[in-house]
Amino acid sequence: MNNIYIQPDNWSIIEEGFEAKRVKSSESLMSLGNGAMGQRANFEEHYSGETFQGSYVAGVYYPDKTRVGWWKNGYPEYFAKVLNAPNWIGINVTINGESLDLAKCNKVENFRRELNMKEGWLSRSFTATLQNFIEVKVETKRFLSLEIDEIGAIEYHVTPLNNDAQINFSPYLDNGITNEDSNWDDKFWDVLSVNHEDEQAFIVSRTMKTNFYVCTAMQTQVSLNGEILEQDKTVNDAIDTIAFTYQNQVTKGDTITLTKFGGYTSDRNHDKNELITVAKKTLNQVTELGFSALLEQQKQAWAKIWDMADITIEGDVAAQQGIRFNIFQLNQTYLGKDARLNIGPKGFTGEKYGGSTYWDTEAYCIPFYMATKDQQVAKSLLEYRYHHLEKAIENAEKLGFTNGAALYPMVTMNGEECHNEWEITFEEIHRNGAIAFAIFNYFRYTGDFSYIPEKGLEVLIGIARFWQQRANFSEAKNKYMILGVTGPNEYENNVNNNWYTNYIAKWCIDYTIETLAKVKEGYSDDYSRIIGKTKLTDNELDLWKEVANNMYFPFSETKNVYLQQDGFLDKELITVENLPKSQRPINQKWSWDRILRSPYIKQADTLQGFYFFEDHFTIEELERHFDFYEPFTVHESSLSPCVHSIQAAKLGRMDQAYEFYLRTSRLDLDDYNHEVEEGLHITSMAGTWMSIVEGFGGMRIVNDTLSFEPKIPAEWNGYSFKVNFRNLILKIHVTKSETKFELEGHRDLEILVNGKAVTISANNLVTV
Repeated sequence: MNNIYIQPDNWSIIEEGFEAKRVKSSESLMSLGNGAMGQRANFEEHYSGETFQGSYVAGVYYPDKTRVGWWKNGYPEYFAKVLNAPNWIGINVTINGESLDLAKCNKVENFRRELNMKEGWLSRSFTATLQNFIEVKVETKRFLSLEIDEIGAIEYHVTPLNNDAQINFSPYLDNGITNEDSNWDDKFWDVLSVNHEDEQAFIVSRTMKTNFYVCTAMQTQVSLNGEILEQDKTVNDAIDTIAFTYQNQVTKGDTITLTKFGGYTSDRNHDKNELITVAKKTLNQVTELGFSALLEQQKQAWAKIWDMADITIEGDVAAQQGIRFNIFQLNQTYLGKDARLNIGPKGFTGEKYGGSTYWDTEAYCIPFYMATKDQQVAKSLLEYRYHHLEKAIENAEKLGFTNGAALYPMVTMNGEECHNEWEITFEEIHRNGAIAFAIFNYFRYTGDFSYIPEKGLEVLIGIARFWQQRANFSEAKNKYMILGVTGPNEYENNVNNNWYTNYIAKWCIDYTIETLAKVKEGYSDDYSRIIGKTKLTDNELDLWKEVANNMYFPFSETKNVYLQQDGFLDKELITVENLPKSQRPINQKWSWDRILRSPYIKQADTLQGFYFFEDHFTIEELERHFDFYEPFTVHESSLSPCVHSIQAAKLGRMDQAYEFYLRTSRLDLDDYNHEVEEGLHITSMAGTWMSIVEGFGGMRIVNDTLSFEPKIPAEWNGYSFKVNFRNLILKIHVTKSETKFELEGHRDLEILVNGKAVTISANNLVTV
């Protein structure tokens, strides 16, 4: 563990002691979400210190106009941005006329903040001495309800400790917010109405350009020593804010509490003219239920999630805390309830990457959701791309491709490409391959072929058409080449014949041809419909085969490895161990020109192909390529350590596998890349899960059979996890001496353990 302030704990993220310099980092680490909305762990009360205010509504975005110095044909018109939504958590607190502000207090003691991952809530407590010398104790707790996902709840307690005090609460809604990453400082929200009724308040606003209608709502209640107070309030409203003020004289030692329910209703789920009505109904429902009962629902909902998704680790608190943090944040971000949504790399924890969908979903997230939830959740993620197929074809047309060729976007909210860096937009085309691989991976794991004839084959045809057109024939080499690309390693731009890109392009074409034959044989009606719709001909298939069968793969005879790209050996090959630590991370210390000329690899690139297509290569080939490329890898992408951990475990290098596991699981907790204040790395967290299940557990599908090759790090006494495999729940518990398998279900399951067949009977324990 590198982190000096997050306390080790099996189930919680705990910060003790208040330091202004780490406020923004903690705001990221202790973010809350429920799949429908989320928020950074901002203080409820006013804070004049450095902070990154952030609340977000899933699916609500703004097309921020692209800002570049030189416009090029094919550039996206905009970069989609998840919007900083109106703030509903705010509670201004004044004590004898002075604002409670931790940045200005004379003294802050006993500060403790806890994100309880087991039960899904965030708490904070401290004692503060204000500049007027009144000393108060403050305790807060809040959560975003999983059960009623348009609502969050806050309890805010204040106790004067050294004197009686006039304590005023001013809970408010604020629509006067902005995004930190706006390109042009545009106004994102247009306020339509501000009103209140009894203890409820509402702001209805509309996003500019995209015209999402959102109602931000709150309901408040004040109690003294647990007894609800019936009292008057002052209402202050303006163009884009509304606040209630409750004034109370509180005796020393008594506790005054504000309970606040709040959240969002939007026209993504309701009629835009009914948003206030729906919000009222929901607020009334949770107010009648009460904070404690709603919290109990929250605990039960999380218990159900953890029962399936938890990974236990015995004897290593740092590792245990890391994996649970990753699993918790993944479930806060996406629960699979809304097929229109996807998984942004920062989730609800920040604005970087715009909250949009990347190839991360297909490459890293789908295995986690397939194994820890019902397979329909993963299928919904595949359907998300099918619904964007026409947009992918339009994206390809903008770049000059024809005949239904599809280029899926690197970054998207609605299927349109909205990434405005040319080396990504035009060149990081390997993303198409990850989307095709996810279709293959879903069928391989679930055994459910139905998606392919219904929808998936059309996606595969569009992708195969793209690859056939993107490759060009080299007379000099008598091979097809793919020029001017950026692979997963974004520290090499505009290179020729990136091995991973060429390999996955060939695989996509081969897999599509294979799948066409399978659908033709077993789903003739679907086949006829798809051929009629896509107008696919035998002549076109011959062109595909010509490209796939003659694809060029750069290879070094002297090094006996596939080359990451044509010019890799022309670089000055200085390994990372000879790079001074003062130069790291290079993406923050070096010019882009220097990075591009260096041999340093941001993330697994050639090794990414060896991860996807492990069964295409021998263990000796994997070892050779791992030994060649890992020494040049700086792992400055969050997506890198997990792949290396899995492969190190495959090679039996458990010390190295464990080191990479810790790095991926504690990437944010230990702030390896010195950027956690911008938000968390949500999508790579699924890779952390893979590091244990596929790395240490050795889980694979071999000849349509679930297979395990369990290993255990020296630092652990044991670990366990569950997977949902084809509607059977299998629990695996690994120790240093044995592995136990326990099956929940109504039929037996045959698996492979270290290559040998083992039959697990339903509701029975088998020890290997």
